[in-house]
Amino acid sequence: MLKLQTIDQELASAVQESIVQNFSEGLPEDFKASVFRTSDPRHGDYQCNDCMQLAKALRQAPRGIAEKVVAGLEGHAALEKVELAGPGFINFTLSTEWLENRILFLESDGQRGIPQVGEGQTVVVDYSSPNVAKPMHIGHIRSTVIGNALDRLHRACGFNVIADNHLGDWGTQFGLILMGYRNFLDKEALEVSPVAELERIYVASYQKSKEDESWLDAARDELVKLQAGDEENLKLWKSFVELSLMEFNKIYARLDVRFDLERGESFYNDRLAGILDKLKAAELLQESDGAQIVDLEEEKLGVCIVQKRDGGFNYATTDIATVFSRVEEFSPATILYVTDERQQRHFQQFFSVSKKLGIETDLQHVWFGLMRLPEATFSTREGNVIKLEALLDEAERRALEMVKASSPDLSPEVQAQVASAVGIGSIKYADLSQNPQSLVTFTWEKAMALDGNSAPYLQYAHARIRSVLDKYAAQFPEGKPEEAPYQLAEPLERDLGLKIARFPEAVLMATRTYRPNLLADYLFDLAQTYSTYHQSIPFLRAEPGVRESRMRLIALVADTLKDGLKLLGIETPNRI
Repeated sequence: MLKLQTIDQELASAVQESIVQNFSEGLPEDFKASVFRTSDPRHGDYQCNDCMQLAKALRQAPRGIAEKVVAGLEGHAALEKVELAGPGFINFTLSTEWLENRILFLESDGQRGIPQVGEGQTVVVDYSSPNVAKPMHIGHIRSTVIGNALDRLHRACGFNVIADNHLGDWGTQFGLILMGYRNFLDKEALEVSPVAELERIYVASYQKSKEDESWLDAARDELVKLQAGDEENLKLWKSFVELSLMEFNKIYARLDVRFDLERGESFYNDRLAGILDKLKAAELLQESDGAQIVDLEEEKLGVCIVQKRDGGFNYATTDIATVFSRVEEFSPATILYVTDERQQRHFQQFFSVSKKLGIETDLQHVWFGLMRLPEATFSTREGNVIKLEALLDEAERRALEMVKASSPDLSPEVQAQVASAVGIGSIKYADLSQNPQSLVTFTWEKAMALDGNSAPYLQYAHARIRSVLDKYAAQFPEGKPEEAPYQLAEPLERDLGLKIARFPEAVLMATRTYRPNLLADYLFDLAQTYSTYHQSIPFLRAEPGVRESRMRLIALVADTLKDGLKLLGIETPNRI
């Protein structure tokens, strides 16, 4: 049984077969044909430039190679026209009948035509990772939102995904928090907003440590006691973790984010000494100024410290221990780490050390640029931070004003539900529609625009189609669009059908490149194409048969928008 392929993959397979049949001698062993969408529809739907690249290896003119390839594609069911262009480009135009059958298949397929390329493979996605005893702030939004989108995309492609929230629940800050808890705690504030109070006492303790060196020494003593298993300190630390998780999970519920694991750094403490043993056995461990290091100078990665002079372990040691644990437990093909750009050197170092210790799993750092509001920067230690909860509250407040103005007939309860979907969606999409590696300056005007590349625009396009379908059902109660054959007779209809058929390509490309923005770009393009179609082609006033075909087509557009936005973690209300 042949595995499902996207359109570009299917055409590439046909080109590959034709090239192999025509040029068995001289063809590079690693040659793999590639087909991609044309940038100009006047040149067809897809294009292949391989003949240009093969000319030198085959010692033939590229146009002559292309002529033989085209001859080998004659009679292919998917192709209405194959044309040569320039010195050896090949342009493909899909058969309209084949395209109609293609979207019919996508409509009925449980995976929406997405190839299950990940079947039998496990991927661990490490994302979000807030620090215990500190509220989540705007700096956590990108890791959480991008990580969750990659989680959803990989599941859609058939991967077994382990979503892991690697909490910052261990480290030097807990000495300061313990001192702050014992000296500055407001018990009433702790009951009302526990993490905010834990942060307040941490900031107060940190400030005190900068003024009083003895305070810092005492904090270090408390940390040593915690690490040694002191009963009282350990009990307090566990309460900090529990209180933090309770508040984090409230945020995750609003964001519709779920994890398979929530393991903090502390989970791997027992493995840290063993990592030093592995490094020593591999003759990688060296002493430098009392610290234990791995020298990566030959790779131009500097020195990776795995144990500090005072005997404490570094993040690299914990991360290496975590890799070994994940490999032993899950045997993943890939582990993705979704963090900001500032940690690139750290991941380069510990990836290198992991591979030297025999880790064969593909380790990928999916780094991203920072997101900020134009009028603010933040630093947790100094107490100047934009809380993520406040950002979500403001998004829902603004969205509620929008919903009340556009749909005053909805009940207050439904208005609040729609406002949540629109507000939270606007924040997510403002992030996900950008190249992850870009710096994102968040503005409310752009995020909540109804006439630009935003979540509300896409959500409104979906709701608009649902409204048309409701009008059709009211006017033609006996109508059965689901039984009408697709008729892509008009150029705009064919264009819309082609865009729908490319949904699996967009999902696969976004997954393989770790760039959810490629799916966002696709959805915006689809919504814009629908908008043009909606303004140019009659729906309800079309003749019987044609009318039903168009209803079925726009219903599939709505379903595609809904499915695509769901992969980005964004809801699609039927009314806005």
